[in-house]
Amino acid sequence: MICSVLMWSFSILSLSLYSSIQLLRLSTIICKYTPSLSSWRILLTRVFVHPKGIALLACNDQTDLVEKKQETSLRLNEKHPGFISNGVENLILQKTFNTEEEEEEESMKMISKSMVRKKKALRLVIPETSLREMRKEEYQKEYEIQGRDYCLASRRGKREIMEDGYGVINDIMEDSKQAFFGVFDGHGGRAAMEYVVENLGKNIVSALGEIVQNGEDGRLEKAIKEGYSLTDKDFLRQDVSSGACATTVLMKNGELYAANAGDCRVVLSRNGVAYALTSDHTVNREDERFRIENSGGNLSYRNGAWRVQGSLAVTRAIGDVHLKEWVISEPEIERIKLTTDCEFLIIASDGLWEKVGNQEAVDLISRENGSIQSCKKLLPPRGGRDDITVMVVDLGNFKIL
Repeated sequence: MICSVLMWSFSILSLSLYSSIQLLRLSTIICKYTPSLSSWRILLTRVFVHPKGIALLACNDQTDLVEKKQETSLRLNEKHPGFISNGVENLILQKTFNTEEEEEEESMKMISKSMVRKKKALRLVIPETSLREMRKEEYQKEYEIQGRDYCLASRRGKREIMEDGYGVINDIMEDSKQAFFGVFDGHGGRAAMEYVVENLGKNIVSALGEIVQNGEDGRLEKAIKEGYSLTDKDFLRQDVSSGACATTVLMKNGELYAANAGDCRVVLSRNGVAYALTSDHTVNREDERFRIENSGGNLSYRNGAWRVQGSLAVTRAIGDVHLKEWVISEPEIERIKLTTDCEFLIIASDGLWEKVGNQEAVDLISRENGSIQSCKKLLPPRGGRDDITVMVVDLGNFKIL
């Protein structure tokens, strides 16, 4: 009796399995020869990626199946170029075969994203001094540089990290008589100073190019102000609380344009006589005090100096997002025609000018003929709390006589 029951059960199971196989074969034949209709093409398909290709597990329309496998394989390779070549197995992806238009649109989106990832921004100019080079000097106590038409010496103060920086761009527009020089003094960290080193010179040169193309050579001051403004606005978007004083010199057409925002300074030697081309932006200036108080700012005396909102001793700088309502980035600009008696420039951070007078600095540079040794001699033998950076620029190459 038990054997009979087992035999009947086995027969029923075999018949069910046989019927299922026949139904599957019939479905396959129907799928193979049924014409492609949009209503039949919407089906979730599972795809296994193997080292040698793709296995399509289910599809209600197998017309042109080989082409579909190749198309799917290409798309997967574009999106994940290393999957098949690296032999990754058992990766399950899901793909919906909708209308041909939707497939093409999705493919274009994938290609566009790939192009965006691969696209690299072009550099307008390449500063002679890069940020990578400066980071090597971040923790150095002292260093000096001999460049073309300039020399520079810098000494770190009592802080652990150097917050001074500098920038040089030669041969602007492939003209050896056009150049950019800058010295920058950061506060509240290196972030603002590093950003200014990388971007201020390039932004000024970019604005300069637009003005020249428009035939507005007489409005170079506008290009400089636009460069300062753009650098400030872009840095403020980073929402970092540090700032940087900036002093720059632009050489063009036998003239120099000295600009500053903060307390770095440019001094010109003319026949051995010192002429300050910039004026420090501090609370000691009556016009700066009036501007800040007129805009609702508060001035208070703390740690030996008058400060904006009890915090910052300078009244102009790039950055300082928490004080931007009063500490503006607009530079003051002095334009000078380079004549035969113009000898050299001293561009330096306030760490120098707190200890050395303008004429004293010019006298020392003159005795050393503007060599790198002269820059080093301007660094006090006993460093103070503040960083000191001194750049001397020889004006001989930039004159048009």
